Amino acid sequence: MATPGQWLEGARPRTLPNAIAPVLVGTGAAIGLREFVWWQAILTLVVSLSLIIGVNFANDYSDGIKGTDDDRVGPLRLVGAKLAKPATVRAAAFTAFGVAALAGLGLVIATGHWWLLAIGALCILGAWFYTGGSRPYGYAGFGELAVFLFFGLVAVLGTMYVQAGFVTATVIFAAIAIGSFSSAVMLTNNLRDVDTDAQTGKRTMAVRLGEDASRQLYCALTTVPLLVSVLTAGSDPLVLLGLLAIAPLFGCWRKIITKVRGPALIPVLRDTGIAMLIWGLMTGIGLAFG
Repeated sequence: MATPGQWLEGARPRTLPNAIAPVLVGTGAAIGLREFVWWQAILTLVVSLSLIIGVNFANDYSDGIKGTDDDRVGPLRLVGAKLAKPATVRAAAFTAFGVAALAGLGLVIATGHWWLLAIGALCILGAWFYTGGSRPYGYAGFGELAVFLFFGLVAVLGTMYVQAGFVTATVIFAAIAIGSFSSAVMLTNNLRDVDTDAQTGKRTMAVRLGEDASRQLYCALTTVPLLVSVLTAGSDPLVLLGLLAIAPLFGCWRKIITKVRGPALIPVLRDTGIAMLIWGLMTGIGLAFG
């Protein structure tokens, strides 16, 4: 039976910046426009965190029952390591999705934008079918595109929209930046597992592109947020604070360019998440007080 610490590791806390950073950006924009609603911001964070925890447990469950985690080189997998029954991990995923749904419903009732229910349903379906079902899209190389959409565009723009009722051009660019960071995190994860994924039939983007092209794509994706900081500084000069994210990225780029492989990529995964969190926090501050 898994210990509480193992359940925490199974939730993959290193992926939480993917959920936190977009809310920081969207909320910062709402503050800057004097449209900030604190409890709506908190509910949005609950939705985002619950979705990413849910997708992590759903991924653990689906990969575990398919046997694709048997030779995992990354973080602990509860089902793959036989520390928890598949049904229990699946229940944990559904519980997280339920929390996201309840928080999202609260936002819908508060704002009166009932069409947001459809967006929420798509987010949950996207989380489940990433590795779930008979034809998971994560096994076909579309995982990076999905996180760009759900934890980039939807998360950032949704956070601002539920508070302000509209979005701005600057925040659209910021959403693209956060989506690029999220895609880079997933690409690093898949690059780390490229050998075992190829052996088990998982055609992730890293497998489909090959290692060299995947490394080039990582560098491009992590450069996008820095370019966004520069390009949007004309209207919001303080967003240049986002350039502080370059500090942890230097080490990531060095490891990617020198072609470290397997478990040696775990620090890149961690530091990319840190860079994303720094960029989200600093950009949020810039939008709030610029």
